[in-house]
Amino acid sequence: MATINVYKNFEVLDNLMATNPMLSEEEKTSIKENKEVIEILLERQRRKNSAKGKDKDKDKDKDKDKDKDKDKDKDKRPQREQLPSERYPDVPVVEKDIKIDSPSCSNCGGEMKDTGMTDKSERLTVKPIQFFIIRLIKHKYSCRSCHGCMDTAPTPPSIVPGSSYSDDMVMDVSLSKYCDLIPMERYAAMAERSGLVGLPPQSLIGLTHHLANFLERICIKLKEEVARARVVRADETPHKMLEGGGKKKAWYLWGFSSETACFFDIRNTRAGEVAGNFLKDAEAEILVSDVFSGYTKAVSDVNAYREENDLPPLLNSWCNAHAQRKFAEAAENKPEEAKTFLASYKYIYQLEDESKDSPPEEKIKFRQKMRFYFEEIKRNCEKLKDKTSPNLSLGKAIRYFLKNYVGLTLFLKEPDVPIDNNAQERRLRAPVVGRKTWYGTHSKRGAKTAAVLFSLVEACKLNGVNPREYFPEIVK
Repeated sequence: MATINVYKNFEVLDNLMATNPMLSEEEKTSIKENKEVIEILLERQRRKNSAKGKDKDKDKDKDKDKDKDKDKDKDKRPQREQLPSERYPDVPVVEKDIKIDSPSCSNCGGEMKDTGMTDKSERLTVKPIQFFIIRLIKHKYSCRSCHGCMDTAPTPPSIVPGSSYSDDMVMDVSLSKYCDLIPMERYAAMAERSGLVGLPPQSLIGLTHHLANFLERICIKLKEEVARARVVRADETPHKMLEGGGKKKAWYLWGFSSETACFFDIRNTRAGEVAGNFLKDAEAEILVSDVFSGYTKAVSDVNAYREENDLPPLLNSWCNAHAQRKFAEAAENKPEEAKTFLASYKYIYQLEDESKDSPPEEKIKFRQKMRFYFEEIKRNCEKLKDKTSPNLSLGKAIRYFLKNYVGLTLFLKEPDVPIDNNAQERRLRAPVVGRKTWYGTHSKRGAKTAAVLFSLVEACKLNGVNPREYFPEIVK
């Protein structure tokens, strides 16, 4: 097979761009961007080939071939199934000796003795949750000289002083609800099946309030960390207030996050003033969200304030997943027209995946390649706009894309801005499932508790930390 000299072809392309007057500036730019992306991919492939040792001498290659043949022979052998201790190295192992009392020989009937040899096997098991009571016996001390003073050893500090529930119980109850999304009635029923009969769900709900009050200062720190970020993601979802919130039952859970922190706030309004109040004192330069008038109003109010105080403006970066979703909905009715838009978005997201782990300079080159597809979508939208009714799903998708084109393409020149708001939507997934499980919140205090504990749990997940390991550490 003939070897293609890619770099020689690059020289031909350069000469073509320099000497051919028929090429437009747009075509020259497209050729140049394709060349840069190909160079990046070639360099990556060169590094991979180097790491695999393809430049080693022929003798080492022969040795490798022999090793490969051995590996093939090994592959033909039946593979041993991994033991549980190998599959789960962090799980503790408890050994259990299994012996037979006075075994007799099946051959002659004589007495058999332990040889010291063993045959080992493993099985994964679980110990059901156990409830037990810790009785604190506090010693009393008296003065042996004057007999006028007596002291008692102090009670260890706890989240709820004087409570009959331990800190471990408080955290287990709270994380069962806000991490594992288990309603308190179900937790009490599970406890009853484990032998603890009569555990009152209302008392358990009270424990979550106490833990939220205890950890509220950490939630404030999370809010401050998000406010310091250059890029802030935002989203909101309905949160039903069952009682205790006045006549208005439809409240909203607002979520804000950065790369390393997130926090939630529950309010009785979906107005943009909630986002505006947070962003007014934030250092954010770009807000990533869906196209919702509340965020547009919030950014407008913030920019008016920043202009008065000679501060840089805040920019909207809209979620491309929403735009893609609208074209997908249109494809159900008019696949011919919508097919082109979805194909372009497919290539856009493929390029985004390619550049995921790239440094900022390389990521920008990949994203500039996406510009061609965005401009293609825009041209096709402009052609179809006057031919498609705004009442049809395709007409709505076209007008949505054209109206928000600047915000949808802002990420192309900002390597730290995501292509969509999916990361923030994932942060809302657990609260949404919880909302469906326990239907809503019974009081303003319950809403505050949900906001605080969901903030900490989701911040743990965002940073790859186990909440059940983190909470005991911060409660110490």
